[in-house]
Amino acid sequence: MLYEVVHAVVPPVAKAVWRPEVIGLHNLPATGPVIVASNHLSFADSMVIPFVVPRKVVFLAKEDYFTGPGVKGALIRGWFEGIGMVPVDRDDTRSAIASLDTALAVLAAGEAFGIYPEGTRSRDGRLYRGRTGVGHLALTSGAPVVPVGLSGTEDLQPVGSTVPRLAKVTVRFGKPLHFAGRYDGVPPGRARRAITDEVMAGIARLTGQELAGVYNERPAEP
Repeated sequence: MLYEVVHAVVPPVAKAVWRPEVIGLHNLPATGPVIVASNHLSFADSMVIPFVVPRKVVFLAKEDYFTGPGVKGALIRGWFEGIGMVPVDRDDTRSAIASLDTALAVLAAGEAFGIYPEGTRSRDGRLYRGRTGVGHLALTSGAPVVPVGLSGTEDLQPVGSTVPRLAKVTVRFGKPLHFAGRYDGVPPGRARRAITDEVMAGIARLTGQELAGVYNERPAEP
């Protein structure tokens, strides 16, 4: 109910203010399980994609956003729940497995799940090597993967800023990639890597970003 209320009000206002350019939205299936795999430039990415998509796209967010005390904590929790995010404990050593289990449950329910294969935001604008969680999800769920290319969100909300700014944002949706049955008999690790590399190639075609060729590591907490 909260999602329906927020999604009915916030996206039209956000789109009127920021006027994002959206290309290829017809490539995203209107119903059924789908993995939405995007490059990652800004904290705002997890809001931009749900705002321009007519169906719910579930992203994971730090558990801290859902556990704050008092009125402020309740408002923050309501906001994240209202835009379709679900909590994950990043400090738990088992969080990666738990995140994948959560994603599979979302897909099993016939919903769209958003993921950033790079793992964390790019601070230099390059596209980093994808981690194979997206390959695991595609293999296990059988859901298609729609690559998404974002540009301009690094200016909308630069790393370290808390308030969005006016910026030109473009969201490009690529054609769905279907992997069901394509890797039968292939060792799982090799299949996950091949799928992930194909997804990242699809994202690269949409963004034109320079390829870093290495994994992106999350900066240490201060």
